Amino acid sequence: MTSTSDPRDLQAQLESLTTEAFRPELADIDQLPTLGIARLMNSEDATVPAAVARRLPEIAAAIDAVAERMAGGGRLIYAGAGTAGRLGVLDASECPPTFNTAPEQVVGLIAGGPEAMVTSVEGAEDSAELARADLDALALARVDTVVGVSASGRTPYAIGAVEHARKQGALTIGLACNANSALTAAAEHGIEIVVGPELLTGSTRLKAGTAQKLVLNMLSTITMIRLGKTYGNLMVDVRASNDKLRARSRRIVALATGAPDDEIERALAATDGEVKNAILTILADVDGPTAARLLEDSNGHLRAALAAARD
Repeated sequence: MTSTSDPRDLQAQLESLTTEAFRPELADIDQLPTLGIARLMNSEDATVPAAVARRLPEIAAAIDAVAERMAGGGRLIYAGAGTAGRLGVLDASECPPTFNTAPEQVVGLIAGGPEAMVTSVEGAEDSAELARADLDALALARVDTVVGVSASGRTPYAIGAVEHARKQGALTIGLACNANSALTAAAEHGIEIVVGPELLTGSTRLKAGTAQKLVLNMLSTITMIRLGKTYGNLMVDVRASNDKLRARSRRIVALATGAPDDEIERALAATDGEVKNAILTILADVDGPTAARLLEDSNGHLRAALAAARD
């Protein structure tokens, strides 16, 4: 899909989108007091979770498919332009410190590359060819998942990414904020979070952006839960890369085991600071190497490793 050459055609397309609709009842918003505008924005934002809730079955089905692929060594790749692309990059960048994933395991592609994170790159979002090139640079495989993200559901970069990925046999998901979008039609799993017209006409960094963030939170977080990256609601694969995270690591081990501080310190020292391994050494009364072996045999699932140690 490429950009239309006639501005009138593009204008007609935009006017047909719910996310671009004009709301005449808000035409005097700039004359309201600041508190009044804040209340309006807050009431608008409050409608977003309900819109997401209406699509939870589709979201859950997509997550199960992603988890299955990633369990087999696949990657989760987001592709979008503008706000949608930035949200994908944000979600991907937070997975390594939160879940100890390799940097290449969850990837965010934004039309125009890293420069587009802070500035607009002319024409990048209108290029399906650019999306194909970006995916080819990653050596896309059948076991991977590509999530096209676009508020309008018509962005050529996101659609191009999904169409190319699907031809390569990868799993595809389309996340949009308009009904009957070209993006979700192109994907195996379509998720349409229809949040309605924005407070500021066409500013999809508002409700649409919030909806996309909520869904991306679910996609990555629940996938990681399915992959055994948590123990209950504890982030047992957290990477202790700074003082705050080292303190959090000790607290997680304490919450999971109830062990005293000196035992926790010994366990973390014996496992090179690996939280999951430290928990296993305490709860199963095994040494560091044994904990590592049990976790490897259990594909990183702490509950399964604990069960194996107790058999």
